[in-house]
Amino acid sequence: MYVAVKGGAAAIESSWRLLDAQRRGDTGIAELSVAQIRAQLSLAVDRVMSEGSLYDPELAALAIKQASGDLVEAIFLLRAFRTTLPRLGYALPLDTARMALTRRISATFKEVPGGQLLGATYDYTQRLLDFALLAEGCGEAMTAPQTPVGAVTFATNIEATSASVPRINELLAREGLLETPQPDAQNTPADLTRNPLMFPADRALRLQALARADEGWLLGMGYASQRGYANSHPFAGEIRRGCVSVELEPDELGFAIDIGDLEITECQMVNQFSGSRDVLPQFTQGYGLAFGGAERKTMAMALVDRALRADELGEPRIAVVQDAEFVLSHADNVEASGFVQHLKLPHYVDFQAELELVRKLRASHAQVNSVNPVNPSTPDQPEAA
Repeated sequence: MYVAVKGGAAAIESSWRLLDAQRRGDTGIAELSVAQIRAQLSLAVDRVMSEGSLYDPELAALAIKQASGDLVEAIFLLRAFRTTLPRLGYALPLDTARMALTRRISATFKEVPGGQLLGATYDYTQRLLDFALLAEGCGEAMTAPQTPVGAVTFATNIEATSASVPRINELLAREGLLETPQPDAQNTPADLTRNPLMFPADRALRLQALARADEGWLLGMGYASQRGYANSHPFAGEIRRGCVSVELEPDELGFAIDIGDLEITECQMVNQFSGSRDVLPQFTQGYGLAFGGAERKTMAMALVDRALRADELGEPRIAVVQDAEFVLSHADNVEASGFVQHLKLPHYVDFQAELELVRKLRASHAQVNSVNPVNPSTPDQPEAA
């Protein structure tokens, strides 16, 4: 049990003041604004939105500032706020084929319909510190123009390609070389934000859990699947980043209306599949999607998604990454952080009980040894005269 801490209110309030001072840092340096975090730390903002299950760049930036840059804490703050919001309805499935692209690449085909769009990426940069950045911001105004809440901003000034671009995986599907799983129109997908994760979990529920799972956990699981701890031979079929419309169909209207845009990253992995008695050899898919610029997250998500489909595809489960209960039960960084950090709370009664138990065991052990002392010599050999 936890023991209530009495008489600590003053100490706790002092801790809050110290936390505020630590967050502010050197008062001789201009304070970092929420608008600056939103505009210049966009990838951190995108991660907080994805794993916090709430698309709001301004609130995500606020959470990052409040958490002093601790992204897991910021995710916790944003997700806690999300639980206070009313549920107005469910949007229609996103049509990512009509995404206004800022980046689109494929590692499977060089020449693809619509062309490849490199966009903004670190893929072709040298991992060397750019010391010129140290001089940036010196003498500049430390404020940034406010962007209206709900507006979509991109990390670059590259103009988005608004034309509908066909999916690269369609090239394989036309030849029957790629599976084309159809959504189950009979069953409405469960809502993980309103109901706890239960097992066995279907793919729709697994993808929800993976979308807000900790990026580091997914990266480790995806990496393990590539190193032989699952039947994984992946190719990046297509990675897209851009802006997609969100549509809602109110009951009183009976038709869909566009309520806004989201910036997302989508990844479709292609994997080998040797086939089975009922299915010809073909390629199978893994899928990942997240808010904003999240290529590494969506790629890892797609790898893990494919590994978790082992039972569905009739493959043997030979690695932990193929165990949905293990992977999904430990993927949520808010739950993981809370469970680990609760060890800092008072456990005085529990520890005293453990302490008394260990003392009794030691006393019993000493009593037994005093009655039957341990003979250092070999039991079968008499001691030398």
